[in-house]
Amino acid sequence: MAENTPTLEEWRRLYDGMIRVKELAPWEWMIETDIFGVQNPETDELGFVSVMGQLGEHYSIAVYLGPKGLYDFWDFQDAGPSAPPEHLIEIPQLQASFEDRNQLADKDRQVIKKLGLKFRGRNAWPMLRSYRPGYFPWFVEAEEARFLTVVLEQVLDVTPRFREDRTLLEPPGFESYLVRVPSQQGDALSWKDQTMSVAPPEPEPIPLSMDVELLEKLTRAPKSKGRIEIDFFMFPAPTRDKGEERPFFPYALMTVEAQSGLILGTELLKPEPSLEAMWGLIPMHVVAHLVRTGAVPREVRVRSELLVQVLEPVADELGFKLRQSDTLSSLDRAKRSMLRRLT
Repeated sequence: MAENTPTLEEWRRLYDGMIRVKELAPWEWMIETDIFGVQNPETDELGFVSVMGQLGEHYSIAVYLGPKGLYDFWDFQDAGPSAPPEHLIEIPQLQASFEDRNQLADKDRQVIKKLGLKFRGRNAWPMLRSYRPGYFPWFVEAEEARFLTVVLEQVLDVTPRFREDRTLLEPPGFESYLVRVPSQQGDALSWKDQTMSVAPPEPEPIPLSMDVELLEKLTRAPKSKGRIEIDFFMFPAPTRDKGEERPFFPYALMTVEAQSGLILGTELLKPEPSLEAMWGLIPMHVVAHLVRTGAVPREVRVRSELLVQVLEPVADELGFKLRQSDTLSSLDRAKRSMLRRLT
């Protein structure tokens, strides 16, 4: 981890950028959907910048990483209040925010002390975090710190121009964005505006796993008139494996018999090596839960579209009805009981 930690000079440049952005206060004339892009001069990858703080509650510069981060952000916006809060931290992003002192970790305060900086008051203390899908927001690494520094420099360039010209961030063309693009001029970088078309990324494939012997056992099992309820959700308490520094959020898969409220199975899954790989394990675990009943249910109700997608092949194979429903009464009672017990 040491080689990934920013140097003191990299921290200095990053905190200087934070101080200058706080003085500029671009949230006074920008809203979080006023998006522009910045190309990473080290990797050529794109980050999409959102300025938050117009409501005076949370001041932050967010950088949504790549087309996936951008369109995950738009999906979260479109969902509005109905979006589960955990979906926000599943968006790949970097955050440069201003917090109260008590929200900083010891590591943040140590860096500030080494730099000889002092901050006072509410929403005045810089905090830099990296968000990776399924993981707890964590300290930025060296490359992330350098990109955040570049982003803050471009915030200082773009946002004052947007204040004077509100059409600046409305490039012509569908799915088009203003992007700040670097070029090397001697030892320095030169930046220019460029309009780029950024299409939504193709969905990542979900590699479904299955215990074939258990599935075959279920195909020979009798049919029942019972109904099963299934949900899959982020567990709200982060944990970490031994020897690892960055905590992750386990995801809970819960299967409950609707009539009796009996919990047929609960699994805590780790989001590795990706969310998609973790999702692919769901059908195998559900089949293992159903085997415990000794019968194939008449109907399985699930809360999310994701569960419909990954369980459709199992439903087709076993011949049960698969329905999406916001109302899973028995499962929600079991879920509340589990969360009270474990948190």
